[in-house]
Amino acid sequence: MATRAYAGTNVACNDEGYLTNLEEWTQQVGREIATEEEVEMTPKHWEVISFLQDQYRAEVPLTIRKIGKSGVTSIKEFYQLFPNGPLKKASRIAGIPKPVSCI
Repeated sequence: MATRAYAGTNVACNDEGYLTNLEEWTQQVGREIATEEEVEMTPKHWEVISFLQDQYRAEVPLTIRKIGKSGVTSIKEFYQLFPNGPLKKASRIAGIPKPVSCI
């Protein structure tokens, strides 16, 4: 397991760069990961991130379809917010593991 420095703090990450402990996540950590992912965060982005974290804490498996049905965002908007692999990027920014539904 590797560590990376975000927002002046070392956080534990797996080989793909996903945090291994959500408790180490802060909004500043998420902002720096978003910069790496080339995503400019807006209030809507943070709303989606919060939803993903809540679902993860509730142990609900995440899929793009489930996010589209959540009422937080549509599938089309999800792809616009997090282009080129929205669930992977959003999960990484949220500090949660890559969902099983992602290749």
